[in-house]
Amino acid sequence: MSEPEPPRSEQSQKDLAAIAKGGRTNLLGFFMRLAARIPFLFIAGRAPGYGAAALGVFASALVLIELTAMLCTLGEKRGLAQRLSESDEHPANLIADGSLVALLASSAVALGFWLFPAPLFPGGEFTWIDRLMVLAIPPLALTEIWLAALAYRFDVAATVRARAVVEPWTISIVAGVMALVAPRSGLAVAYLASVYAAAVAAFVPFLKAYGWPRDWRPSLSNMGKLTWRSLPIATADAIEWGTRRLDIFILGLFAAPSAVGVYYVAQQIASLPQKLKTSFEPILGPVITRNLKLRDYAAIGRQVRQVGFWILAAQLGIALALGIPGEGVMGLIGPQFVGGTGALAFLLAAEAVAATAVVSEAALIYMARKRNLIVSVLTVVLQGLLTVAGIKLTQAAGYNELFQAAAAALGLALALLFASIVKSHILGRILETPTNNWRWALVWAVAPTVLVGWAVTWFLPEWAELVFGIPAMLAVYFGMLWKRAFAAEDRLLFRKASPEAAVA
Repeated sequence: MSEPEPPRSEQSQKDLAAIAKGGRTNLLGFFMRLAARIPFLFIAGRAPGYGAAALGVFASALVLIELTAMLCTLGEKRGLAQRLSESDEHPANLIADGSLVALLASSAVALGFWLFPAPLFPGGEFTWIDRLMVLAIPPLALTEIWLAALAYRFDVAATVRARAVVEPWTISIVAGVMALVAPRSGLAVAYLASVYAAAVAAFVPFLKAYGWPRDWRPSLSNMGKLTWRSLPIATADAIEWGTRRLDIFILGLFAAPSAVGVYYVAQQIASLPQKLKTSFEPILGPVITRNLKLRDYAAIGRQVRQVGFWILAAQLGIALALGIPGEGVMGLIGPQFVGGTGALAFLLAAEAVAATAVVSEAALIYMARKRNLIVSVLTVVLQGLLTVAGIKLTQAAGYNELFQAAAAALGLALALLFASIVKSHILGRILETPTNNWRWALVWAVAPTVLVGWAVTWFLPEWAELVFGIPAMLAVYFGMLWKRAFAAEDRLLFRKASPEAAVA
């Protein structure tokens, strides 16, 4: 186990308890999202009129739509916490400024994509209903801002309801209905319905928490300053998100829609543990900004290490449980998706190695915006080069398109590893304290889990791997993690306890 941390201040203990509470809520949200996302993938993979090719067209459009929406938030997902902590203006007025800028920007881009849809559909296959997917851009941008505002007040439950309940269940139900009514554009309609349902689920609690703006008037000057100040964070947000979608875009240029569809399914499964790390960001942001005002760099370092370890520990367990029986997991969606098992394995590894970069960036966006942005740009450039090189090499070697998909996933994993190493090093130098979240005690949890996974895949039929094997691997992993790798403070994540009790 790691060296014990020095005694913490009462405020630091409260901060850690707040982060743990938010993480605990989102850990529950992860399993809820998993339960809701699998039906959608099953329907999209097996229902008549859908399948791998339809998923490929859908995924190609999704890349630019969600990336554009992220850009149009202008960094408010993470920058809002700093603005709220530094300003004495009425909070609803501050949020209204950012929301209006996001609405104008997202509406303009949506109109542009409606008039010129070719970038959304590189294969040229789409219907007029598919074009309506651009209507998702404004609500996507506004939902991110509303949820960030709620997270600033430690209301993480709203994010869980919107993202883990309303959104995935809406897309699953509507996709199932549309498969019977109009399957050709069913995925597009289901996606739009889920986006607007999630927006309503976010706006209602936001309005209750903040109310309407008071004596607020739009100011071009204020909006201009906000846009200029937010550009580094907005760009970093877009690049961080874009690293999870650039592979799909590049693959869509070289491979058939069916291969993109298989990759999209693997990415959707692998992105489930990604929600664990993104779920900590809204809570970690306000805590970091408060400690920055106090210049308590030691507290920031401790929080980055602690949250980074929590994320890494949880993601490793989930990656093992989903990756070892990967053929069964992918086969659940449909027989044609089994070939994406290699891509799934690399994508799960990518999410695990990215944990350090994510928590480091949570502090760097406030302390070293430009350096963080430079590293983010280098990361996405490196990913693009590695992805193209990997696809070209597999093509030259005569491998099929599913091997090209695996090469794209490997490129992502290597690029994210680079980002984790560099960003952790930069933050450590700024804070003058270590930020590494790795603990060798994790080996005690990983080793027996791998053995159990090997036995499960060797001796059990495929259906039993999923029904009994995955729960068995998770039980062994988290049991050993609790016993051999967790200190008293780590257990805050899994039980309701006061900070004082946790560190006693």
